[in-house]
Amino acid sequence: MMDPGLEAWPELPLAAWQDTYDTLHMWTQIVGKIRMTLTPLINHYWNATLYVSARGLTTSAIPYPRGVFEIEFDFIGHKLVIQTSEGDIRTLELAPRTVADFYAAVMSTLAALKIDVRIHAHPDEVANPIPFADDLTHKSYDGEYVDRFRRLLISVDKVMQNFRAQFIGKCSPVHFFWGSFDLAVTRFSGRLAPKRSDPQLQKVMQEAYSHEVSSAGFWPGGGDIKGPAFYSYTAPQPEGFKTYAVLPKPAFYHTGIGEFLLMYDDIRGAGSPEAALMEFLQTTYEAGANLAKWDRAALERPGENRATTGG
Repeated sequence: MMDPGLEAWPELPLAAWQDTYDTLHMWTQIVGKIRMTLTPLINHYWNATLYVSARGLTTSAIPYPRGVFEIEFDFIGHKLVIQTSEGDIRTLELAPRTVADFYAAVMSTLAALKIDVRIHAHPDEVANPIPFADDLTHKSYDGEYVDRFRRLLISVDKVMQNFRAQFIGKCSPVHFFWGSFDLAVTRFSGRLAPKRSDPQLQKVMQEAYSHEVSSAGFWPGGGDIKGPAFYSYTAPQPEGFKTYAVLPKPAFYHTGIGEFLLMYDDIRGAGSPEAALMEFLQTTYEAGANLAKWDRAALERPGENRATTGG
């Protein structure tokens, strides 16, 4: 039998499930855009995200005129489950199928439930985006790797929930951003951040980064990052951040993306991946909070253990 600890922290080599990952990314964007369209804007787009559930990822309750409904990616049964407060339950199979087919099936199912929604039917935050209705390229689904991803999300979510609980200032939920396909949690200093200057993304980025933040998360990898990784950054980035000493030892600052990274494979086989991840979350947060002079005494729960790092 496999070590239960490794079951909770399974292998997830990017190359082995890249096609499935790319397809699932598009599917989560479709479902996430439905939630975003039908919910009121919450600061920093927190109304758009998904959440880890026992069986995969869920929207939580979404309002519509006759009540609420919920959409869940069930990665155990490999179904997309749509439930309403009126008692209706509809399921769609999660299997090899094109994004175009998935999009048509989801929208027709919602129409049959008399849930009226029109989304911006183009993917975001990806290179060479294909409109959902035209995407015949992404059509892979390997249930084994999807279940590995599900188990890993649960393990990461539990650590991040404990990390979040140590902060009594403003803090995001632990939530899944379908645009970038990462599970994240963000702490706030309480101070306003400088205005964003990028003319193309100014409105979006200003909402996301209106205040000083320390953000951390998990991402399956992509581009220059050849495997799953944990990340952490502070925005605006304070002077000295990139050279601040953080833990555990395999963690490093990636100059290309301007964030600290800890590769998942570097802690997967550790005696306690949970402790190693918590150490990374805490020390990278301290790097930003100390250098930017956050009022840590007012923002953190008294009596919590503090990591020891140097500048």
